[in-house]
Amino acid sequence: VQLQASGGGLVQAGGSLRLSCAASGRTFSRGTLGWFRQAPGKEREFVAAIRRSGGSTHYADSVKGRFTISSDNALNTVYLQMHSLKPEDTAVYYCAANPTQIILTAIRTQTSYNYWGQGTQVTVSS
Repeated sequence: VQLQASGGGLVQAGGSLRLSCAASGRTFSRGTLGWFRQAPGKEREFVAAIRRSGGSTHYADSVKGRFTISSDNALNTVYLQMHSLKPEDTAVYYCAANPTQIILTAIRTQTSYNYWGQGTQVTVSS
């Protein structure tokens, strides 16, 4: 199983980016897909997640209203649309997946995810 993240880059504050993460090797049509990020000198933190069954989405408070997670079952891909980016959003963004539906109380926990992408750098300049 491979998760290939892409779409990162350098953007000015207030700008937008869309991250993509394509999964190969197995389907996650009934699983949970998520995004985490790690800023320099900080621990990796939850950003957003989507449960394929039912399509519920979940966000960290710091990105709610600015980021949108979505998925394309046919392409086995998850996206993270980011608007109104801030310098504090600068981090390496990682996609993660679990082939099963993660319970809500564990959806923000890194150890709930079995598979991880390699990360894509997002840099927001002020």
